[in-house]
Amino acid sequence: MKNGFIKSCGCIKREMLTKHGLHGTRIERIWDNMKMRCSNPSDTSFKHYGGRGIRVCEEWKELKNFADWSFGNGYADNLELDRKDNNGNYEPNNCRWITHKEQQYNKRTNRLLEFNGVTLPLNTWSQKVGIDYRTLTHRLNYGWSIERALTESVHRKSTALESK
Repeated sequence: MKNGFIKSCGCIKREMLTKHGLHGTRIERIWDNMKMRCSNPSDTSFKHYGGRGIRVCEEWKELKNFADWSFGNGYADNLELDRKDNNGNYEPNNCRWITHKEQQYNKRTNRLLEFNGVTLPLNTWSQKVGIDYRTLTHRLNYGWSIERALTESVHRKSTALESK
């Protein structure tokens, strides 16, 4: 602080958070975690975010701006921050507040299938049509069409025990 490079011992940040009434809130934790996973290589999630080039927009580097956007765009305590495009940045036109269940549909690891105009993750189709997830995966990996994989009934092979 003596040489002028550091302007505060940290009390300014604390004062700013308290001034806006956001200190210790869920919004502050979400905001802080978002910034950490995008900018701190020591963060355990960095490789999935900042390590892939995902950034936080300049506007949202200020908590008040992020909170203002959140409260104006559907934030509720039961919702989670989601990026519409998983390869896109944290910015107003790429983010939304959705339920945990909805967010599970928007993961990089999901295998999405479109059938009859409906797009769902493979595990959801499995539950919906009553065919084991592994069976559907094998069918698709063997080159079956999505329609055939989801609609053809499962035939059990008879075993020597069943034929007795």
